[in-house]
Amino acid sequence: MGIRTYGTMGVDWEQRIDFDRLRRERLARIKGLLAKSELGAVLCFDMNNVRYITATHIGTWAQDKISRFTLLPQGDEPILWDFGSAAKHHQLNCPWLGDRSRAGIPLLRGAMTPEMGRAEDVARKIRVELDARGLLKAPVGVDVVEPPILFALQHEGITVVDGQQLLSDAREIKTQDEISLLAHSTMMVDAAYHELYMAMKPGMRENEAVGLVSKVLYDLGSEYVEGVNAISGERCSPHPHVFSDRVLRPGDPVYYDILHSYMGYRTCYYRCFAIGHASQALIDAYKRCRDYLDASIELIRPGRSTADVAAVWPKAGDFGFPNEEAAFALQFGHGIGLAIWEKPVISRLVSLDHPHEIKPGMVFALETFWPSADGWSAARIEEEIVVTPTGHEMITRFPAEELLVAGASYMTVKGPLSTTRETEAPPNRDVVDLIAASAKSEHVGASS
Repeated sequence: MGIRTYGTMGVDWEQRIDFDRLRRERLARIKGLLAKSELGAVLCFDMNNVRYITATHIGTWAQDKISRFTLLPQGDEPILWDFGSAAKHHQLNCPWLGDRSRAGIPLLRGAMTPEMGRAEDVARKIRVELDARGLLKAPVGVDVVEPPILFALQHEGITVVDGQQLLSDAREIKTQDEISLLAHSTMMVDAAYHELYMAMKPGMRENEAVGLVSKVLYDLGSEYVEGVNAISGERCSPHPHVFSDRVLRPGDPVYYDILHSYMGYRTCYYRCFAIGHASQALIDAYKRCRDYLDASIELIRPGRSTADVAAVWPKAGDFGFPNEEAAFALQFGHGIGLAIWEKPVISRLVSLDHPHEIKPGMVFALETFWPSADGWSAARIEEEIVVTPTGHEMITRFPAEELLVAGASYMTVKGPLSTTRETEAPPNRDVVDLIAASAKSEHVGASS
């Protein structure tokens, strides 16, 4: 176990996460890849890429606004245009940026109308910086962009190409401090699952579980609870990928995916439970789900490929789907970092034909699913795995080797009620004899 977990404070008496090193190494990775490319610069609007390059953040409310942008030119330092007063904040508090933090407001996803000229203003800002460095004729890689800004950049004579792959390549291998932050993020989910396990019982609603998890995470220092999938009962198969206000009942299967970030670094972390007791069908589904997961974990090591991992998972037709696209993400692996989904992806949809080498420093989330024979319950489990130089290390710690039963506190005259039982058990011998005797004495048909 080589990956350490610390407290969430900085201290003078122990070497912990080194944020200066984190900033330097992330920027060095993308600079190195940019230097080897044919691009003159990368222009980023995706807030995760902006954070990776500039080590700035203005709150997760901005995550989907496309309202911040940074330009990283070949052989130079990044320039950031940020949301109003945030630019001055960075000048005062982010010495690694200084006067390269500037105000710049794009379209706010169409809220700024065309006659306001914001797209043209953004394009002129970029043109000036490229021209000053002799890069105007070189292609510029862009990650995501609103169409009017794309057109304005082209109008300024800038050749726009796909920049997503370069950024994805940079973020594919995690630094020492990125791995530490990912481990800290999963630590918080470990705690959330413990509190959730202790609280689950009949009468609790899915949305209440979401609220409990969110409170635990924010109390521990989470930056952003991106989502909590809470799926129970007959909602389990097929997987709907969204929580509701459904009430938990005895015998229910329930699985959760907890997605949040600590210092920007995400989790994707499923766990599956039964409420009060579990049917044999759910127990069987859980074991099969766990076996597929364990097989894929065993294959996460340097030198293997994403095709090796995908090959141990069942085909879509084996569990009720017409093709791999229809079953996508039920047997799934993906890199995880500043975004939930990062390179490389592992899926039978793409990995067998397009394998990707597994390398040290990659961090994967692996998730499997299996529907129960009863036609409505299902198991879903996920682990996060760091690829080490000699193998792998798992950073998700809440127990999931076997199906856990929550709220099992029922006592009978014979002792604790079994946690392996059916909601409707088959009739015992006395019941069968009673039915037969009544049919005979009352002269009614009970042949079935």
